[in-house]
Amino acid sequence: MYPQAPCDVVMIRPHHFRSNPETQGDNAYQTASLTDVSDSARAEFDGAVTALRACGVAVHDFDDTSRDTPDSVFPNNWFSTHAGGHVAIYPMYADNRRRERRPDVIEHLKTAFRVQDVIDYSGLEQDNLALEGTGAMVLDHIGRVAYVARSLRADPVLLERFCTNFNFEPIAFDAVDSAGRAVYHTNVLMAVGTRVALVGLDMITDPTRRDMVRIRLEQTGREIIALSEAQINAFAGNAIELEGSDGLILALSTTAHRALTPEQITQIEKYATLLPLSIPTLETAGGSVRCMIAGLHLARR
Repeated sequence: MYPQAPCDVVMIRPHHFRSNPETQGDNAYQTASLTDVSDSARAEFDGAVTALRACGVAVHDFDDTSRDTPDSVFPNNWFSTHAGGHVAIYPMYADNRRRERRPDVIEHLKTAFRVQDVIDYSGLEQDNLALEGTGAMVLDHIGRVAYVARSLRADPVLLERFCTNFNFEPIAFDAVDSAGRAVYHTNVLMAVGTRVALVGLDMITDPTRRDMVRIRLEQTGREIIALSEAQINAFAGNAIELEGSDGLILALSTTAHRALTPEQITQIEKYATLLPLSIPTLETAGGSVRCMIAGLHLARR
């Protein structure tokens, strides 16, 4: 019913979660874990799955018991799915994140959903190219736009190739924080729902590109909620719209929810029910609820 909001998602349960030392260089939202937090991370994950299922979202969960994949809880970076039965597999920037790709997940998709083809870009890692899925790209499935903050994780040549293959228009821009650090993933900066979009507009450096993002979102019928840098730092932009049993929900963390103003909450609730999920341990890795959820834009068999 809602092209932008999937009702099925994939999530990966972490058994040896920790802050990834290979991604600290460009992820300003990441904090190092000084103690073993794997048990609390897994408990937060299970609580999120329970809450999503209670709202009618079909969660296809997989376990990751490897000690070599600290960021595996964020599967949206290595694959995405698209209407018409299309799947993309992506090249990753950090070496240890390349081990997150799982053939069993792709085989499950082929069994449970109508998959026509799988386009695998991961071989381009040999050329040191990366395009980290719906972390690097925020996709408007209605307006067919791929919003991309330029970074080491979003190669421009690969972006053009993806957009040609999957029929998206790329809109790329530079986005930085007040310290001048580039936003490492676009999905930290913005979330696009069916009728509402949460965006840290002021962090887009070029006024012309900033206006272009705003105009394109408005042209596709979205009400824009402008987020401050402080709200972005609290992961308010790292939300995802999903279809539940009673309509649209916007899943976000309790950290993000607390950062929103009452007026912003009222704006969002015109279009979707807010679903705050408590994941403070998982957020130490520099990602939040959106990063944990790989939406399935596929037809069930």
